[in-house]
Amino acid sequence: MPRLFSGIKIPANIQPELADLQTGLDGARWIDPGDFHVTLRFAGDIDGNQADEFSGFLSNIHFTPFEITLQTMGSFGGNRPRAVWIGIKNCQDLIDLHHAHEMAAQHAGLKPESRKFVPHITLARLRNISPAETARYLEEKGLAKLRPFTVSKTILFSARPGGGGGPYKVEETYPASGDYDDETYDESYNGD
Repeated sequence: MPRLFSGIKIPANIQPELADLQTGLDGARWIDPGDFHVTLRFAGDIDGNQADEFSGFLSNIHFTPFEITLQTMGSFGGNRPRAVWIGIKNCQDLIDLHHAHEMAAQHAGLKPESRKFVPHITLARLRNISPAETARYLEEKGLAKLRPFTVSKTILFSARPGGGGGPYKVEETYPASGDYDDETYDESYNGD
């Protein structure tokens, strides 16, 4: 069974800016910059028929290119931090796109997502790193100024079966509708 999720690939020209934030937290398991993404809908380990249905419904989603801005940093896990991430400034186009991906998943027979949508890019996974160390890292790195970028397509990714994690493979690509002539997205990315 493929372990699938839909999302937005971070453009190659933005990846180095995020990679520059991947220092100063001993013991962090840093995400490979080529795997930076924003998850729109996690599907999980699903069978081939359901995967095909999910992909089919994703192909019917129409959106025009839009810009997103990276801003705040944070962590998941509270007193047991398990990940640090950079968040995305509130963007109605992104919320609408997430909602469309949620509906595609439900039409394919997946249960509704119970977690609130918090658009973010995971920078590192954490294990046995104290809340104080995590807070220090976030305070130190949280003032970084990052360029916005244009979302011109979404992707259906697959991860290693069972446990997930990268490297992620591009299964399908769904381009935005409408005109798009912006060089902020590296079209040469092929998922390898």
